[in-house]
Amino acid sequence: MKVLQVSQNLFVKGGSDRMFLDTCALLEQHGHTAIPFVAKHPENPLSPWSAHFPPAADFDKPGPVDLLRYVYSRPAAKALRDLIREHRPDVAHLHIYYGKLTASILPVLRAEGIPIVHTMHEYRQISPNYTLTHNDGIDEDCCGISAWRAVARRFNRGSLSRSALSAFEWYVSRMIGSQRSIDRFIAISDFQKRKMAEHGVPEEKISRVYNFVEPGDEPASQTPPGGKDRYLLYFGRIERVKGVMTLAEAASCLPDVKVKVVGDGNAKPELAEMIRSRGINNIELIGFTHGEGLKRLIRDSLATVLPAEWHEPFGLTVLESFAQSRPVIASRIGALPELIDDGIDGLLFDPRNAAGLRQQIQALHADPERTDAMGRAGRSKMLERFDAETHYHELMGVYREAGAPWDG
Repeated sequence: MKVLQVSQNLFVKGGSDRMFLDTCALLEQHGHTAIPFVAKHPENPLSPWSAHFPPAADFDKPGPVDLLRYVYSRPAAKALRDLIREHRPDVAHLHIYYGKLTASILPVLRAEGIPIVHTMHEYRQISPNYTLTHNDGIDEDCCGISAWRAVARRFNRGSLSRSALSAFEWYVSRMIGSQRSIDRFIAISDFQKRKMAEHGVPEEKISRVYNFVEPGDEPASQTPPGGKDRYLLYFGRIERVKGVMTLAEAASCLPDVKVKVVGDGNAKPELAEMIRSRGINNIELIGFTHGEGLKRLIRDSLATVLPAEWHEPFGLTVLESFAQSRPVIASRIGALPELIDDGIDGLLFDPRNAAGLRQQIQALHADPERTDAMGRAGRSKMLERFDAETHYHELMGVYREAGAPWDG
């Protein structure tokens, strides 16, 4: 089977990129042809498919052409049409295609008779405010027919102009067919499936397929055995909705607990200033890291933390932690309680509750043997419930339901 895999980047910038690339690799391992279709970018590695990648809008110094291309990209539509007519994929699997490729690709896929599957990595399908947050709190008043409210609330970096453009692009996408053109939607958790159906995505078109990670070899036993020299690790986008400020608040009262923060994002300068101004000496900011370097940081940690303050639709970092036999301290929000059994392979706390997070950190820091046992339990769960083979067979089922020719 030829599977057209559509996303923004051919490199890892976030969890959706990771899943896009891992899905391509998984399909290839099972004898299929994965055809990537992404926007041109200097960080993209060389690919046999690079000649088909269209230019994207310049988000750093946008001009009039970039603003138009952000809403509707004629180059993306033309490039995709040429690719389809040359290689004839059996199904198109969309990840995050808006912003760089835009909904301009949807009429092309429909006209060429290609079945369309869309993995919903956040909440963009129901609102231009893909995080469903406002003023550091959950906000579901900007969904569906009420999406216009997102503009008044300046959801995009507090800018009225950015928010208006993003909302306009969302409405244009809906008119073009961002919902009606899709044959099957993939929700990445039961929680996300319920939330999407609640706000208008036809439930009969949604399949739940959990994300996966390759587990790798069993990690070696933790050294040193004591917890005092091991650190707490946050890795991912550094954004307020990810709870990084709550983490800093909790860690500021635990000077004996080292905390490493790995990643980049819009809130990184704000977090750095908080650390500097309050003299917090136990938090170390590390830049974006992935691959073996990130795995080593996870493996050598006491535990990882995901203090999310939005409806986390999945939490890929949880599986990445479990793969390295590390437990996770996470907020009791979104899909996270679906992934973590409180007290078994991790600990949960109420979102935005720095005192609650501090208590859970102290509990693990004081009992490294229990912490290691929880990490092993997490790896066992990941191998049983979130393995690549289960993901592959469920994904093939969705492709078949969308109309792809597969009889495996």
